[in-house]
Amino acid sequence: MQDVLHDGVAPPHPHPAGCSRATLTLLTGLQAGRLVTIDAAEVIIGRAVSANCVVLDPGVSERHARVARTGDGGFYVEDLESTNGTFVGSDRVGLSLLHGGEVVQLGPQLRMRFAIVDAVEESLCHPPCESSIHDPLTQVFNRKYFADRLAAEVARARRAKNELAVLIADVDGLKRVNDTFGHFAGDRTLCIVAARMKHVLRGEDILARYGGDAFAIVAPESGRVEAVHLAERVRRAIDELQMSTQGRHVGITLSVGVAWLAEVNSADDTIPALFALADARLYGAKAAGRNRVCINLSPNEEIQVDTQTNRN
Repeated sequence: MQDVLHDGVAPPHPHPAGCSRATLTLLTGLQAGRLVTIDAAEVIIGRAVSANCVVLDPGVSERHARVARTGDGGFYVEDLESTNGTFVGSDRVGLSLLHGGEVVQLGPQLRMRFAIVDAVEESLCHPPCESSIHDPLTQVFNRKYFADRLAAEVARARRAKNELAVLIADVDGLKRVNDTFGHFAGDRTLCIVAARMKHVLRGEDILARYGGDAFAIVAPESGRVEAVHLAERVRRAIDELQMSTQGRHVGITLSVGVAWLAEVNSADDTIPALFALADARLYGAKAAGRNRVCINLSPNEEIQVDTQTNRN
């Protein structure tokens, strides 16, 4: 069935062929600087986990707009009956051809620049080091980079006699999302969780995807009190997310294990011991009911900072 826009214009049929490649660079919002390459027939932009370009902006609809290729190799943007509209420049549009260089705005504040580039230009937009240090799905740091930075930060903290903490967070309920809605929805959920975590962390904190459903955080100059407050802030931020797909609510929470450098003797193999302690406390948080922060496994001390109703 042919789609018809607000202005009565039918969109051209997208076609993946052609040698030019299009990119969208986010200019505002939590993900400012993110580069999205349009290498499929279309990219759906919105807040829903079913979108293939998930953006975190309250003024953007769940499925707000699509950018796609025309039959003759050009590109267009199409508003998907969004609440707050799609704009090219200052004009609100239902459908508009894109030639390169336009600023596309979704809702009141999310802006992105559209560009058409060749392979050389695209490689310059994606520095080689980017792919070597970032997780390709969530765009936070990868496990190897995390290990390197953890070693450097521990050495620096030891020299300066500073504090340092490690947090390991695991997404509760992701398997249910995968089983119910499919792995694509699960991947989008991980992207949203990662972006939200990054938003509430401090500038000096280092966030990485450690594997599967797990994320790891290095928090420099954080002792017990600071690390606990940081972990609880991250946990609460995910608990407060309102996500849905296919018209159904998606309940996602975090379990977090925390360890700090002062707990590990300098004579020990510091990094494995520190990480093992945080990992053990993560499993303690899971065993205690999930959606909580575990700071100590001793039977004489409380396991969680803030007990929450387990929704998973």
